[in-house]
Amino acid sequence: MSQADSPFIEQTLPQWRRAVLKVGSSLLAAQGEGLSTRHALGLARFVADSLAAGREVVIVSSGAVAAGRAVIHRKSESGAAMAERQALAALGQAQLIGLWQGLFERPVAQVLLTHDDLRNRRRYLNARATLNELLALGALPVINENDTVSVDELKLGDNDNLAAVIAALVDADALFIATDIDGFYTANPRTHAGAKPIDEVEALTPEFFAMAGDAGSSSGTGGMRTKLEAAAKAAAAGIETFLFNGTNADVVSSLAQGRLRGTRFRPAQNRIAARKYWLRNVPLESGSIIVDAGAARAMGEKGASLLPGGVVTAEGDFRRGDMIEVRLRDEQGDRGIARGVSQYSAVDIRRIARRHSRDIEAVLGYNYGGNVIHRDDLVLLSPTGISFGT
Repeated sequence: MSQADSPFIEQTLPQWRRAVLKVGSSLLAAQGEGLSTRHALGLARFVADSLAAGREVVIVSSGAVAAGRAVIHRKSESGAAMAERQALAALGQAQLIGLWQGLFERPVAQVLLTHDDLRNRRRYLNARATLNELLALGALPVINENDTVSVDELKLGDNDNLAAVIAALVDADALFIATDIDGFYTANPRTHAGAKPIDEVEALTPEFFAMAGDAGSSSGTGGMRTKLEAAAKAAAAGIETFLFNGTNADVVSSLAQGRLRGTRFRPAQNRIAARKYWLRNVPLESGSIIVDAGAARAMGEKGASLLPGGVVTAEGDFRRGDMIEVRLRDEQGDRGIARGVSQYSAVDIRRIARRHSRDIEAVLGYNYGGNVIHRDDLVLLSPTGISFGT
């Protein structure tokens, strides 16, 4: 396929200093098993040209599970047990990092992340410091989820969303998502002959999400919807996203010349503060804090902290310092309205619910402060009903 075959118009890329490149399994897997450099070579040239021009690139790469299948010659099976997929990921990680190292003269650094690395504020900041130091040393970070030790599920969500969080983590200017489709369409072009290409998206509204299909390739876990979710996360952090066909050699080679044939997702006008962005996108712990309408109004209209007097109860078994969803309970039922770092455990919150802040120490025998969630550790969910969280 040539660039002329792409139905998307050619656009000029904006200037960028640092970017995250996400590469899906479909671009690296050889017929669903093992790894191939067929498409990786072109992407590596784009990265190398960018580095030679004085830019910095971080790669978020899928493909470990597909590589692991080839090591033990096991066919792909739907619904494989998590332990089996984790074992395949462990077998394939060395193959995956070996593929990328073989394509670059500079050192490649493997970085594996888990849920807790993005949930825990200290570890989140430590990951950022490590990545920034690797870039300062001239290394090329290649990031994947640490599937082998995942306990809740195989993935943080998917590598599309992981790439968006990493883009904010390293303060990138651009997020490039390489996939096996030309860009974003009004419908799935593989199943809808009348699907029309969308060259540029100013703001991701619910209508765009309705256009996205759920299915991805047989080699990967992500579909178009996860790519839109990633673009929304990046936009919230002031980062532009560029979706393009990584199997089209001409499209890939033109990126180094500052030209895009694909979909450009514009960022939000106002950049969210780094901590608020982290609060909005870090994975949630199970459980929730239930509040009444008065507390919801105070948080939403006055920017107030959540006090124990407005708490109805706590559900689940979370700990102090966990990222928790805040849910409003009224005559309309329960619905998520915010998320934040809880200053107290679920057990403690159930004991101090409906109490005044001054009573906390008398009830618990200790006091971590008068707020259940401080306003600096609290972020409201999108008023459109689409949360940019995971």
